[in-house]
Parts: sequence; structure tokens; C-alpha cells
Amino acid sequence: MNATTRIALGILLVPWATPLPSHAAQEQLEEIVVVGKYLYNDQVNALRTPTPIIDVPQSLSIITAEQIAMQGFASVADIIDYTPGVSNSQGEGHRDAIVFRGVRSTADFFIDGVRDDVQYYRPLYNLEQVEILRGPNALLFGRGGTGGILNRVTKKAVIGEDFTNYRIDAGTFGDYSLQIDSNSSPDSSSFGRNSAFRLNAFYESLENHRDFYHGERLGVNPVAKFELGPDTTLDLSYEYIDHERFIDRGIPTGADGRPVERFRDIVFADPQLNTTSIRAHLLRGGLQHDLAANLKANLNAFLGDYDKFYQNFYVSGYDQLARPNQVTLDGYVDKTRRENLILSGNLVGEFAAGDTRHTIVTGAEYIDTASDQDRFNSFWNTTSDDNETFAVSRPLDLLSGSGSNASGMATSNSFTADLNDDTRVGIQVFSAYIQDEIEISDRLDVIVGARFDSFAIDVLNVPAGETRTREDREISPRFGVIFKPREEISLYASHSESFLPRSGEQFANINGSNNQLDPNVFTNLEAGLKWDFGEELSFTAAVFEIGKSSPQVADNDPSTLDVIDSQITGFEAQLQGLVSESWFVSAGYSHLDGEQVNRSGATGLRPRELPENMLSLFNDFRLSERFGLGIGLTYQGESFINNGNSAILPSYTRIDLSAWYDVSERLRLQVHVDNLADTLYFPHSHSTHQASVGAPLNARLSITGRI
Repeated sequence: MNATTRIALGILLVPWATPLPSHAAQEQLEEIVVVGKYLYNDQVNALRTPTPIIDVPQSLSIITAEQIAMQGFASVADIIDYTPGVSNSQGEGHRDAIVFRGVRSTADFFIDGVRDDVQYYRPLYNLEQVEILRGPNALLFGRGGTGGILNRVTKKAVIGEDFTNYRIDAGTFGDYSLQIDSNSSPDSSSFGRNSAFRLNAFYESLENHRDFYHGERLGVNPVAKFELGPDTTLDLSYEYIDHERFIDRGIPTGADGRPVERFRDIVFADPQLNTTSIRAHLLRGGLQHDLAANLKANLNAFLGDYDKFYQNFYVSGYDQLARPNQVTLDGYVDKTRRENLILSGNLVGEFAAGDTRHTIVTGAEYIDTASDQDRFNSFWNTTSDDNETFAVSRPLDLLSGSGSNASGMATSNSFTADLNDDTRVGIQVFSAYIQDEIEISDRLDVIVGARFDSFAIDVLNVPAGETRTREDREISPRFGVIFKPREEISLYASHSESFLPRSGEQFANINGSNNQLDPNVFTNLEAGLKWDFGEELSFTAAVFEIGKSSPQVADNDPSTLDVIDSQITGFEAQLQGLVSESWFVSAGYSHLDGEQVNRSGATGLRPRELPENMLSLFNDFRLSERFGLGIGLTYQGESFINNGNSAILPSYTRIDLSAWYDVSERLRLQVHVDNLADTLYFPHSHSTHQASVGAPLNARLSITGRI
């Protein structure tokens, strides 16, 4: 990586990467920045090879720590709002859930290129950058990734640097957070001079515009780096996550299929029992060794221990015409205890063969997962069922599982009477892959590769005392061509595949017909343009088609399978970087189209959560040496909440504003104003009667600096 593409490591505090107008001011800036001065990193950690973005035949976006701070992002969902081709799903109020090019996912998340598939809200406090790759690509990531993946790149210790950065945030809803990022590289230690230690930590008190909402988040991530020799580096990391929050699953839709606006201030939940928590211990280690000038080896180990709990009530039924002031509530309590052991290694080599140059990455991965999960449905003593009807009021007549139903009768719920499922899952995955990036000439590159996956799962259904097993073996190819008429312009075309076993993202079960069905297979055909305007501004555009092939048991002959194919097509474009020394821009647009397919063919129905048009625009202007303004806009077109196309998520436009002032070279004040026009909008949903209510006008003050 050359000097013009180095990223500023360790900065989650402020958008220091926006250039200052004077040379003296730029020198002040570099006192704060740990390494380098550029906002935009042009290489993707998840790709495992040192390939610049312009040479990657795939649509992707990088959001650096500097941009996260500049735009005031506080969650993965905030980042998605400003990224083309992807949108947010509600995630039932307890997890990140992204719709990658029309394909909903709760498990296609990675951390430093390693799978991170438990359902929770991922923090941003310890990140160097976020990478969002779109389109199926199992070669590097294995199963899943059916529409894309999100990879979080964590901050590493920096040898030769000593610094402490901090950040304090406070919002108008009463929320606040504290963050610290401290790096130390002692002159001498028991490990030798070439070592460094870094601590990232944060605490966040959660509040928002909805009744009863509250929560706390804590994260601690000490890391260390050791140069064991001139050619060998060891990175070690431990992260502890402790997170609790209220679950809010939104409001119902009415007779017109749209969210009922008169219910916008009502929380259809139990103030005491709608809660979720996760505690996780994450250990990571990475060893890098240069075997030769053109051959490098990487070994990585990851151990994750997760304890996840959530329980909630939500609206399962609403008839606005027959009973406009009554809703039906359903609920459940769910527990997941999971351990993931992931071992991986790869070799990256560069060599010449005749007139061609090759960059080859070959590697293997082993995953051992033990996942215990159980769920109890709600059970009301008045209905002997999981559903009960309540009168609409603010608040509902429900507290700690007891209250009065719509008929005025006392009712109470038990979360221990109706067992929905109890499974013990064991998974072993072995993968091997190879990819060759072939430079045929200065203008033409070809990428070809394939991955083999063996995915073995056994599921013990505890209530039935039954164990089922299945092993899927899949080969996933990848092919790409890149033509560069000029060094700063590339035209590409690519084909890639991924698969998803019938046990699903969260290994629910392989009972019944699922045990005999092959995985769903997803293919991605894509063509695109990438154009770097100088060193700090880039434009990308792509057209694509994602196809899904899904085996189903035939209706007429259960011993045979029908293969049902469907597809989603679209266009994406993104402009990002510095237009001038005082103007940063990030703009994105996507157009998505698709149709549901069943055994009878095209249904005429559009897939749920597939807005036809999405647009985002953010500009940051440096108005003087110390003062700047930012303005952002996001537009999401109308989409369907359900596959029956009977419930609608209305389109919306939201305007955000920010301003920052450098008190000194080591202290910045920043204000972020979200939803400046105080628009009522519904950003996402989970199912027909669960549409989230967007936050009204609110502001957040940030104080960031360096000691």
C-alpha cells in the first residue's frame, strides 16, 4: 500500500481526515492522526490479497472510522442508510438485520474476515473501517453471503506510537456514551522493543423517542502487537461485550396496508418483559509471516462464546375495520448459547510466468460450532393460547406479563408453559479455496478461483428425542475480467456463487423435508465501472442480476424435487471522496427490481423489503480553518413489508445536519442533528404489523480530542 492510500488507524473520534486549507493547519492535523492523513482506504481487508478497489470485480463500499465520526454514525444501521444497494430490516428489535440487494440477512457479518453469525447489535467503538461487499461470493466467505457481507475491521496496536483519544456524546433523548482509545508502545518490555498495546473501550446509555425504551452497552477490547522478527508479526485481541436493551417491534398496519399513524406514539409491548441481552467473549489471534519477498503466510484463530437472551410481545393481528381499537399480541422467549471455534490460514504469493503476473491466494478454514437454543411461546391463561387481544391505549394494560384483555378480564402470561423448540446443534465445516489474479497485460486482468465446502450438521430435537444429520458438499466458483483503458479507470464483469444450507442462517432445524433438500444456490452476474478521479475521489457503478435456485419437494411426487428459480436485478452507483480540499462528498443511488417465483412460475408479486429506488447524499464543507458544516439526505422508496404485498412501508426522505468546530488542535466540538424537518417516517419493518417508527428531530453533541 503506498503513502497515498494509507488509512488513519485508530481514529474513531473525529473526522480529522478532511484536509485543512493551510499547510500549517495540516501539520496540526497530523499531530492528532496516528498514521497517514487520507480519508479513503483503497484496499479491502476481507479480500485477503493486497488488491486495490479499482481492481476488484465486485461492487463494494468502505466506510472508514473517520467517515463514521464525520457523519455521526452510532450503529451499523446508520451506515447502511448511506450505502447504496443495501437497506435495513427491523431485526425484531434485538439484532442487526441487513437487506443486501433484496436478500435479508442476520448472519452475514464478519469481524476481521472471520464469521460473526450470532444475532446482536454490533458496536462501532473499536473499528478501523467497515467493508460492505455486495453480491454472493462464497470463495472467500463460504456459506451464506447470499446478497453480500459486512466485515468490520478492528483497530490494531501501533508500534512506535503513544496516544490517547477520547470521545463523549450526549443526545437530546437523554442518551450518552463515553469512548477511549489508548495506544502504548514502550521503549522496552519483556517482549522486546518491537511491541505495542492498545485499549479501546466504551460505555453507552441508551434512550430514544419511544416509551419505555432504555438500555446499556459496554465494550472492552485490549489488543497487542508483537514483531517477533523482521518477517513475523503477531496480533492478539480479547473483546468483552455486555449489552442490554428494550425491544420495540413497532406498530401495526391498517386497512390500507400502511402503518397506522395515529398509533405512532404507542409502544405495543410489555414495559418490563420486552428485553434482550447478550454477553460475549471474543478471542482473536493473527500471525503473519513473510516466507519470501513475494510469499506471505497468515494464520488466524478465533474463539467466540456468546450468551444471548430475548423475550418480547408484539402485534400479531389487527383488523382496523372490524376492531379499530383492539390489537392481538403474541410473544415468546428465546435463548441462544453458542461457541464458535474458527481456524484459518492462507498463503498469498506473487510471481511471473512468461508475460503474465499472478497473485495467488490459497487457504483453508475449519469451523466448529456448538449452538444450544430454545424458545417458549407466550401462553395466556384466558385463551390457553399464545395470542390475546388488548385494547389500544398508551400504555397498554400489560405489565410484567399481567393485565386486562380487550374484554376487561384479568389475564396473565407464562413463558414456561408452551415449548416451541429446544435444539442442540453441532456443526463442523471444512473449506479449501484457491484464487488466481492474473495480470495478462497492463490493461487486462482475469480472476479465477473456486472454493470447496463441507458443511456437516447434527441437530438434536430435545422434546422428540430425535437426532438428524446432514452433510452438504459444495464447490463455489468465481470468475472476473477487468479491463483498464486507463490506469484510473476499470471496466469489469464477474460471476460468483454462494449457497445456504437448509438449516438456515441460525441452524434452526433440518426436520421434515428439510433433511432431504439440497442447499439454496445463489449466483451473481455483474458488470461495472470504477473511476478514480485523482487520489481521493472515486466513482463506481454496477448492474447486476442475483439468481436463486431453490430445490423443493414436488407436490405430486414427494420422492422428487422441483427446482424453483427467481432473480433480482438492479443498478448501483456511488461517488465518494474529496472534491476539493474543503469539500467531502458521499453519494449513492440504487435501483432494484425483482419478482417472486413459485412452482407455477412468476407470481406478479414483488419480494418484500425491496425498495425500487434508494438515494443517499452527504456533503461536508470546511468553511474556515476551524469550522465546517455537513448536510445529509436519505431517500428510500416505497416497499412491501410482506411477501403477500398486502402491507406497505411508505417512502420517506430524511435530512440530517452537522457542524463542527476545532477549539484547538487537540479538541473538537461537533453537533449532529438528525431528521431536521421532523418527518414522520417508518424506516423498516419485520412483518405485517411490526413497522418501526423513525425518530423525530433530535440532536447529539460530541466532544472529541486527544490527550
